[in-house]
Formats: sequence, C-alpha cells, structure tokens
Amino acid sequence: MYLHVCKNRYCFHPSVYRNYLIYIIPVFVSFAVYKYRILMKKLLAFVVIALLAGNAGVYAQNCCAKPGSMQALAMNTDFKNAHEAPEPFEYTSQSGSMIQFPAGEKQGSAYYLPAKHKTDKVLLVFHEWWGLNDYIKREAENLQNELGDVDVYAVDLYDGQVATDPGTASKLMQELTPARGGAITQGLVKYIGDHKQIATIGWCMGGSWSFNGTLAAGKEAVACVMYYGFPEDDVKRINTLKTNVLYIYGTEDKFIKATDVAAFGKRVKATGHSYTQKDFKADHAFANPSNPHHDPQATKEAMTLSVAFLKKGLGL
Repeated sequence: MYLHVCKNRYCFHPSVYRNYLIYIIPVFVSFAVYKYRILMKKLLAFVVIALLAGNAGVYAQNCCAKPGSMQALAMNTDFKNAHEAPEPFEYTSQSGSMIQFPAGEKQGSAYYLPAKHKTDKVLLVFHEWWGLNDYIKREAENLQNELGDVDVYAVDLYDGQVATDPGTASKLMQELTPARGGAITQGLVKYIGDHKQIATIGWCMGGSWSFNGTLAAGKEAVACVMYYGFPEDDVKRINTLKTNVLYIYGTEDKFIKATDVAAFGKRVKATGHSYTQKDFKADHAFANPSNPHHDPQATKEAMTLSVAFLKKGLGL
C-alpha cells in the first residue's frame, strides 16, 4: 500500500518519500555543481579581463618595443636587477635652476646652468634611467667647471619624475616613448636658438639619447659622447649625423653587445665622421656615481677622455 491514514486523511507512505528523495537529491546536487561551474567560469573571466585591463599599457609597450632597444632592456628582469637603488644624495647648486620650454603637447623641462659669460657653446646632458636626480645635476655642474664658458642643460626626459628604486625606474624608462623624448629634445634645441655649437653627453639610456640629441641639433652639433648607450642601428638616421662620436664601453657589459657597438661604429665612420671607442674592463653603468658598485678609476679616466673630446668639438 502506498497510501495510509494520517490523522483522518490519506497521505503517501514514508517509503514513497524516501524513494522520492533518492531520485531528487542527485538532481539537486548536479544542478548545484552545474551552477558552481558557471559561477567559477564567470569569476575567472572577470579576473582575466581585469588583469588585461590593468596591464594594457605594459602589453602595448611589450609588443611595440623594438628587440634590443632601450625600452626592451627596461623590461628585462636581469637588467632591472643589475641596477641597485641609488644611494641617497642631495645637491644644491648656486647657479643652476629648472627651466621650461614648449615640447609638443606639453611643456618640457631641463636643469640649466648658464655660462658666466655670453656664449654660443652649449652642452646637453642626458640622464640615465633614474631620471634627472641630484647626481646628474652635480655631474652637469662638474662638466661646466671642466669645460669653462658653456651653457649646460641637463635634460629631463621623465617630465619631472625621478626614480629611487629599480621597479619605478623600469616603469619610467618603458613609458618614455621615442615620440615624447624626441619632442623634449627638439623642443630644447629650438628653445636654445640658432647659431649655436651643441655638444651632447649621456649615460646608459642617456647615452642613446645623447645620440638622438646630436641628430636633433643637426648642423649645429659639434660632438657626441655616449656612455654604454644602446647603439642606433637605423642606417638612415645615422646618415643624418653631422659630427664626431666618442663611445665609452664596458667590456663586461651583459646588456649592450660588443657586436652591436662595433656595427654602430662602422656605420658612423661611413658617414665621414670620426668614431672613437674606448673600452674599459668594467660592467654596465660603471661610471654612474649613484651606482654603489661604480668603478671610480675607470670613471675618472673616461671623464678625462670625454672632457678632452668635448673641448675639441666646442673649440675650447
């Protein structure tokens, strides 16, 4: 019997409920598992989309960065780990000050050290990946003291931002596009005016931008010093060079290949201008005074060569 009396009315026998539950519970469990899987898939999709959106700029830079370029180096974990955070340093100059000038869609800036007397001789100083910090400002003033009556401009490629740790430096270097760096450099050259003699010098990332600055100066360029910067490989750009180049290289450099530097030297010579390369048994960034492991002796020798090269170019 499936029916029995329950307080004066008929109802199903308990065994029927048990049989019902035996069939229904698995259905509910299967449904719950199905809903759980859908929920987890949606959650996973949301996380992936969020990560992609949050890192869209980085992915864009990864795909657009030229292999072997300074931007590509900035994304290199080994390159980032090889740069220890600069030791704290503060420097105040009695004559230097920040200036601004038109540079594309927004203002550019530079640390300006005017010569004691009016001059047509100019030195552009390009910082490495930390930015325009006090080390670079001091180095700019040291160069002016060595050269004499020269207007010195330490270019700010990061639009006022300065890194104090490798992670931030890597980010800023990746974000520095050729377009923005070019606008700043060209804007400064225009601000300086015509009928000048312009020399350039820079370290690491700034070494590459020293060459870019020389190209921006055009026929007014008189000397270019590059400290272990990524060498330009665009023959058309190199062929627009109007002056001589001094390249300072550390033979223990794990990031700037000797073969690339040699190829660059040949291309510079092919323009009819001189190319001088001085090798030191030292690592990348050996001349960086903010580097806790920089090589003071190699730095001193390299600077002596650089000053002599710049003086010759500027006619001092």
